[in-house]
Amino acid sequence: MSQNHTDVSYSCGSCGYPLNLKSSDRITSGIGSEYQKSIKRGLISFRSIDFSRFTQVDEFYCFPFAWARQRSKTKLLCRKCASPIGYGYRDSPPLCGFDSPNLSPAFRKFTVKIRALQPSEESERN
Repeated sequence: MSQNHTDVSYSCGSCGYPLNLKSSDRITSGIGSEYQKSIKRGLISFRSIDFSRFTQVDEFYCFPFAWARQRSKTKLLCRKCASPIGYGYRDSPPLCGFDSPNLSPAFRKFTVKIRALQPSEESERN
């Protein structure tokens, strides 16, 4: 029995809006325990997303000064119905409060809730 590995596109699980997320863009490098733990928590990680399909809300957390760390993430909402889909995680500057305002850290990965997705109609036809 041969396995057919088709590229699946995903839509918003609430309204069906196409999110242009593709299964080929998933991060599966940690196929071992890390990937399995993520799936058990109901999360899938992607390398890239189509920003035009999401509303983005930045969240920024400063840890106590003694730790000298911060965490920056962007909440991803469906552009059509504003349902929460997941988060984009950035490479953050090392010290909280000492970053340059011109510095725009790149996204490392995007974590999406499995329950927030459904296969797109075009994927189901293939």
